[in-house]
Amino acid sequence: MKFALKNLVVAAAFVAAGAANAADLTLNAGGSVTDQGWTVSGLTGSGTLSFSPLLLQALYAGSVDVAGVDPAVATIVGSLADGGFVSIDAAAPITSLTGSFDGTTVTVGQVATAGGALQTAYADDFTNSGGSLAITNLRVDLGAKIVYADLEGGNGVGLKQNIALWNIANISGPTSFAAVQGTITSVNELTGLSITSEAFGYFTQSLGILAGGLGVLESITDYGSISSTITVTASIPEPSTYALMGVGLLGVSLVARRRAK
Repeated sequence: MKFALKNLVVAAAFVAAGAANAADLTLNAGGSVTDQGWTVSGLTGSGTLSFSPLLLQALYAGSVDVAGVDPAVATIVGSLADGGFVSIDAAAPITSLTGSFDGTTVTVGQVATAGGALQTAYADDFTNSGGSLAITNLRVDLGAKIVYADLEGGNGVGLKQNIALWNIANISGPTSFAAVQGTITSVNELTGLSITSEAFGYFTQSLGILAGGLGVLESITDYGSISSTITVTASIPEPSTYALMGVGLLGVSLVARRRAK
């Protein structure tokens, strides 16, 4: 029996060593992931993009209207006809989380959403010649502090996928969580969104921005913020499952003992 006990100890050491290594995981809405005895499912939530006051002023000055792109829902207060926008928010459902798990702690690295916002520019012979730009399917890389998106624009831009759109100045709220059973909710705020040079080029071309409007856009240092609320459910196997695993390990050790004889 000493030989069997020794094998069980060695097997347990290998299991523990495996648990210590972080694994990359992706949880999709409506699905589940299982790793190192834990199962995570029930992904729900949304990310809401709020346009900054400077961006709202630029949209009005350039005669650019905004609408939501399904399944995102846009809430717009004010309009071009009413003398400008008071606020614009676009709430998009969370579609996936990607992160790592080391057996005790979950660290979220990326968050993806579906839908977005459509901007339509009306020619005014000063700020733009007319055009459109749809910004959809945001993917937030929390580690790199970059927001990626699919852009589909007019004036020859077409579809550009997974473009680095904004740099994030600040991230508030936890992105790492201790593994516990039950419902886990995360609330985060991404602020100080500044546009990348590549995205700025697509932005101005798609909307047909002229010299009169270019200076206004170039002066925008903050495009807005993204707030998100995300919920998942975590669970571990019943004690009986661990008992069965222990029996299996014991069986392996007994076979090894017989062969050793």
